[in-house]
Amino acid sequence: MSTVPTFEELFRDCRESAVHLEMRDSYMKSDPSYVDWTAGIAIDPAERWADWLALVTEATSRGVKVRRARIVSEPVSQYIRFEYEVTNGLNIAAGEEVRWLPRRRTTGIALPGNDFWLFDSALLLVNHFDGNGECLDPVLSTDPQEIKLCADAFESVWQLGIPHTDYELA
Repeated sequence: MSTVPTFEELFRDCRESAVHLEMRDSYMKSDPSYVDWTAGIAIDPAERWADWLALVTEATSRGVKVRRARIVSEPVSQYIRFEYEVTNGLNIAAGEEVRWLPRRRTTGIALPGNDFWLFDSALLLVNHFDGNGECLDPVLSTDPQEIKLCADAFESVWQLGIPHTDYELA
């Protein structure tokens, strides 16, 4: 029996904040929603990601501040266009705040090598991906140095980031 909490448990146990930093230009191109979107099929976020919407809505309704920052190359990749198009119906609808930061503006920021979630500034879930953007096993860390690096990086990206409502795809 595993003692490592699931992502859902980490989110449900979160009391104050959940922040997510994304730094890749593409993820999981095998995702059926992305495949459908590239084929021109309309995507209904409420239908496709009902579990995610419920999880985040529950967290934000109890006062958890959920923020997501995305570092993107410009012009953006097709995958980033997909993420941008579903953000209102998915992330924003669930109560997340989302900001976008063009990669060219990140030179002065010390960034970790991987995407991550940081829960209550205490538990770090490091996301790993293969070269094609497919998910590998994440790693949970409570290392104070890793947490500080990731927290500082997120806040730096957040301060420079452009709110979703103001960001225009390049």
